[in-house]
Amino acid sequence: MRRTLFITLAATLVTTAIAVAAAAVALPRGADAHGVAIIPGSRTYLCYIDGLRANGQIIAYNPACADAIAQGGQQPLYDWFGVLRSDAGGRTTGYIQDGQICGGGTDKYAAYNMARTDWPTTHLTAGSTINVHYSNWAAHPGTFHVYITKDGWNPLTPLAWGDLVSFWSATDPPQSGPPGALNYYSWDMTLPAGKTGRHIIFIQWVRSDSQENFFSCSDVVFDGGHGEVTGVGPTGSQPPSSPPSSPTPTPTPTASPTPTPTPTTSPTASPTPTGGTGACTATWQNVPINWSGHFQAQVNVRNNGTASLNGWTVRWSYTGGQGFEGQPWNGTLAQQPPNVVMRNVDWNRVLPAGGTTSFGFNGTGNAPSPAPTLTCTSP
Repeated sequence: MRRTLFITLAATLVTTAIAVAAAAVALPRGADAHGVAIIPGSRTYLCYIDGLRANGQIIAYNPACADAIAQGGQQPLYDWFGVLRSDAGGRTTGYIQDGQICGGGTDKYAAYNMARTDWPTTHLTAGSTINVHYSNWAAHPGTFHVYITKDGWNPLTPLAWGDLVSFWSATDPPQSGPPGALNYYSWDMTLPAGKTGRHIIFIQWVRSDSQENFFSCSDVVFDGGHGEVTGVGPTGSQPPSSPPSSPTPTPTPTASPTPTPTPTTSPTASPTPTGGTGACTATWQNVPINWSGHFQAQVNVRNNGTASLNGWTVRWSYTGGQGFEGQPWNGTLAQQPPNVVMRNVDWNRVLPAGGTTSFGFNGTGNAPSPAPTLTCTSP
């Protein structure tokens, strides 16, 4: 039976996610980077989730992540999406040396090659079909080549090409939305049958329009799990508490401060079109790491016209008593619930023809279902 993976984090991490919006303004700027696996989560992605604090610092709870930060600093985790080589051209054995595979053979991510069993781990069931999510921070055509460690592999030995066997590929899979923010490529993938114990799922994304390739190691254990993640946050784990879903946290590396936080998951992988006026349209996207009495959402705004917009406003109404927790990011709350009015901030005021932006927020109450009807207007 097909099972869609999801990530659930300890409740104490929720306060971290709430604070990311403010903290991201002060974060070191990320590279022009591209993406890694977020379901099942890569080492850099889950270490980022594990350590991000309310003040924007990354201070790991997980011991493997802490040691990686001690060796390589925080910047590789602010750039969790950037494990790449610009001249790889699809090469594997001999191009990246054994023992350096998870870091893409780079000095920047070398600490993420460490052979140990305490990295954040996703729990899976052998032979099941999962829905992979791979960040589309920057979108490129190409093929995702998926490998898994062989039976009998020892996780305490450095990962070598001889330890890996190819079992899946996906070429130009669909995207949940435009590049960046909470969006991702996704495809269904059947896991090898008969697997038990700890393994690494390694993905090499080979661009078809350049020599640039991207690399991603996800630590998994085949123990009958359905996507639970352990080794993240102060408690180390939390059992499933919501339907299958999908994650993505992100500080946004742009020329202007553009905070975009959050560990996330979404039962509906693609945004729900919910309205627009004239050239301006808005879509609602649930981003559930739903915890009791709280939810998170992202609203995507698009200029469908042929001329630039100078300012935009999105309106909707709540019917279930929902409210806001903290300040939204990338948007200005101009009117409180139940009749919400959200406007642009200065940096995303102007949208060129065909341009998109998004804002997000943490809410109180239950996530609205169905999604509210949105109207988007521009001056």
